[in-house]
Amino acid sequence: MATEEDNVGNIKRQLAKIFDVSLRTTVPDETDVEPLVAACAGKFGDYQCNNAMGLWSKIKGKGTQFRGPPSVGQAIMKNLPPSEIIESSSVAGPGFVNVVISKNWIAKSIQNMLIDGIETWSPRLPFKRAVVDFSSPNIAKEMHVGHLRSTIIGDTLARMLEFSNVDVLRRNHVGDWGTQFGMLIEFLFEKFPNWEEVTETAIGDLQTFYKASKQRFDSDPVFKEKAQQAVVLLQGGEPKYRKAWAQICEISRSEFNRVYERLGVQLEEKGESFYNPYIPNVIKELTDKGLVEESQGARVIFIDGINIPLIVVKSDGGFNYASTDLAAIWYRLNEEKAEWIIYVTDVGQQQHFDMVFRACKRAGWLPLEDNKYPKTTHVGFGLVLGEDGKRFRTRNTEVVRLVDLLDEAKNRSKAALIEREKAAEWTEAELEQIAEAVGYGAVKYADLKNNRLTNYTFNFDQMLNDKGNTAVYLLYAHARICSIIRKSGKNIEELKKTGTIVLEHEDERVLGLHLLQFAEVVEEACTNLLPNVLCEYLYNLSEIFTKKFYSNCQVVGSAQETSRLLLCEATGTVMRKCFHLLGIVPVYKI
Repeated sequence: MATEEDNVGNIKRQLAKIFDVSLRTTVPDETDVEPLVAACAGKFGDYQCNNAMGLWSKIKGKGTQFRGPPSVGQAIMKNLPPSEIIESSSVAGPGFVNVVISKNWIAKSIQNMLIDGIETWSPRLPFKRAVVDFSSPNIAKEMHVGHLRSTIIGDTLARMLEFSNVDVLRRNHVGDWGTQFGMLIEFLFEKFPNWEEVTETAIGDLQTFYKASKQRFDSDPVFKEKAQQAVVLLQGGEPKYRKAWAQICEISRSEFNRVYERLGVQLEEKGESFYNPYIPNVIKELTDKGLVEESQGARVIFIDGINIPLIVVKSDGGFNYASTDLAAIWYRLNEEKAEWIIYVTDVGQQQHFDMVFRACKRAGWLPLEDNKYPKTTHVGFGLVLGEDGKRFRTRNTEVVRLVDLLDEAKNRSKAALIEREKAAEWTEAELEQIAEAVGYGAVKYADLKNNRLTNYTFNFDQMLNDKGNTAVYLLYAHARICSIIRKSGKNIEELKKTGTIVLEHEDERVLGLHLLQFAEVVEEACTNLLPNVLCEYLYNLSEIFTKKFYSNCQVVGSAQETSRLLLCEATGTVMRKCFHLLGIVPVYKI
């Protein structure tokens, strides 16, 4: 169990410690019992302990004094140690122990967070270092809507883990190695005799350049042979070819960085080429351990239950994705000392990663049990669909460029603000900044609020709607909170030091309890790698604030103004942290 100080903001963990004491008293001979505590929305309480039924099945027939799950539940309740957290407790049904959380303790916890900072509510996870491998576009190809999900989901997972005090290595495993580079390099030499001086401007659109070189490769046998020879020279370290390769990568990289900058995403690139030098030793280690076998001229690893082998050396002696991925895992475990390696790619790559991970387990690099560290996880996600229910494309069936998508979101957001006559109220810089925050935030949230495994339909009108579960609604709700505090004319920093939160009204208590569940929600989202859990929490927080607290509890000018202003500030603080974890920039006025 973590220490009291470590989990000041986590009700579920605090209650688990209290129930742990009770369980040890109730069934001293059962040593491996973990408290099962869950939030509940029932009329009997805020949380419940669900151990009674499981315990009864363990102890019945052992000469116990209990007569069934309800009597076990009664004993668990009776043996609860005194605690300022629990206001009352009761037993329902087959032994569920329900507890009502003390409203004074909720108020005090929120007040402490306002003084000490929301970081005191960050979860404590059972590992210290993780690699999150996300985005990973291919050099010389444009970032498209398919990369959007990987980039947004990966960034949010990294942010949530970082908030939970994990050292996160954000890795961009770009496709910067392989046969296509021979084709690109030869085309570069042919098109630009003075290729060493060629800039991004001269090459122009790298995507067009790639297509032209591919067309040439497919239609001209002489060019094709030159390109194949160029791959050999590049991989053999020929300086001229290495230099040309580095130049193409650099031009591509600056295009990617423009997209990352707009999305506010930080990544450290370690592309396929980085792991290339490690592959031979990794293949040797796997061969020495008896994992690698010859099959039809190739070298492969057979995985139980899967009828296709994992090819680690192709029949022509070349390496492939599997070789690189195995070398990357070896490096991340041995050199970077990662305890959890997380791969964010579409669900179509599930089997590939499953085979790679199982090969690593066979090699003894990873424990056989999935719940032990170090471990690897594939975070799959579904497709982005258009209005027609098919893969999202432009009218001429091209994949949608990410840059165009972000431009469109910002422009639509700006048009909506101008329509609401904000151009007259705000400076041009404010209008631009808020249009960007709302537009980009809308695109991110529309993706993150869905369970990542499902496909979702890309629809600007829905995303930019200010009603319902959208970023626009949430950003406006946050701006409204800021406006209430501004209108009060009070110095909120002073109130934090001198004021007191009192939760007398039922809707104040509902809001306070939901605020305090923030830490356990982030922990759940991190443990299961599901950003939509955090989105659902944030949306519910906005709904509780707007439809319960704000509708029924007057703030400015009321007798409870100080307490309610502090509740507004606490809600704003938690919302801002949720926005940060989702990579969304908050707005302070609407």
